[in-house]
Amino acid sequence: MAAVLALLCAPACSSQPSEKKPDSGPSTQYQGNEAYTLPDTPFTRKGTVITATCLMGARYVGVSVQAWNPERWKLLDERSFAIPPDAAFTNSAGVTAVNSPLVDLCRQRADVPSPYRTDALEHMVPRIRALFDLGFTRMAVVLRDPGSKATHASFVESDGTWDDIVHLSDATSDDEQNAAMSPDGSSVWFTYTAPSGEQRIGSRAVEGDHHLSDEGPAAGHDLPLTVLGKPPRAIQADMVWVSPNGRRLTAKVPKVFGSVFDTPDSSVPLAGKSARNATLVSDCLGVVGWIGDTRVLCRASSGSFQVMDAHSGRAVGDPVGVVGPYDGTVAEGALVSADGKKFIASVHLPNDPYRLGDDFRVVPTTAGGETVQIPSDHLWAHTVFLEWL
Repeated sequence: MAAVLALLCAPACSSQPSEKKPDSGPSTQYQGNEAYTLPDTPFTRKGTVITATCLMGARYVGVSVQAWNPERWKLLDERSFAIPPDAAFTNSAGVTAVNSPLVDLCRQRADVPSPYRTDALEHMVPRIRALFDLGFTRMAVVLRDPGSKATHASFVESDGTWDDIVHLSDATSDDEQNAAMSPDGSSVWFTYTAPSGEQRIGSRAVEGDHHLSDEGPAAGHDLPLTVLGKPPRAIQADMVWVSPNGRRLTAKVPKVFGSVFDTPDSSVPLAGKSARNATLVSDCLGVVGWIGDTRVLCRASSGSFQVMDAHSGRAVGDPVGVVGPYDGTVAEGALVSADGKKFIASVHLPNDPYRLGDDFRVVPTTAGGETVQIPSDHLWAHTVFLEWL
């Protein structure tokens, strides 16, 4: 793992909010991220698997993002994201509690609570993925103001140092949480509290004057953000996986009926009118990902995995087992390959994904195929699989 050097961060400019946009928002041309053109790197190349690991030492904290060839599990490339001391990577006693997927990524112990309602892997993976742009060049963070209770959304550059940190705002009244990157890495999105006390979704450009752009209503800070589409907009919900064509997404929101919804065309919390054309997928504890545009892979209450029709909510084919009934372990789903033929599962002790070790497996999405153990030479128990391109 690459070491992350500890350097001092530099303050930058503050800004004032711009005029609010209408809550309804304009329609968007691209529902998903297919319109973005990315440079050819191991972090964007078809077939690559991307992982992230939070590294915590006595004098540094950083995130290592790695690109793998899944045929031989050969490391292709690695990028490091230095985390400054004022960034919220843990909610320890005596500091302002912050909702950020970075806290999930850096937990490393089962007795450290997640800032969100559930720490199931099927929920954690998509919200941690939302910290990064499509090319894994920038990572969103929430900074705590050491002189007040203010929190500010910001970002860190890959392979940068603390000197590269840009403070997008230094207003002592800021209450910004759930930072997430736009698909092209040009802006940081977040939930914030307006001067009126209203909860909103906002964004700031990473370059220029960093003024606050109001993007729409928010449902407080309890749910994370996923930013998608071109032009970008944010969906506030948990377990957000967008279908390959961008038209549908999976989501989990308290008191909202359904597991699969039409993709909203503006920045909204998924609720009420924005939760359109809902489908309730039966016996689905968590969605692992999409298999094409019409099916999803779910973890069922039995502990097995099941392909489900995203329109009818019914099972398709036979369930896929990962662990035996007497193994004393459980399996959670991390992500599905882009071709829908395989998925990655994490096997661990019940209620403790960290103590058993780094048992990750590649499993076919159809019953009867061969399961392959992923070599653990470069993986940790707290490594998170983020994408299989």
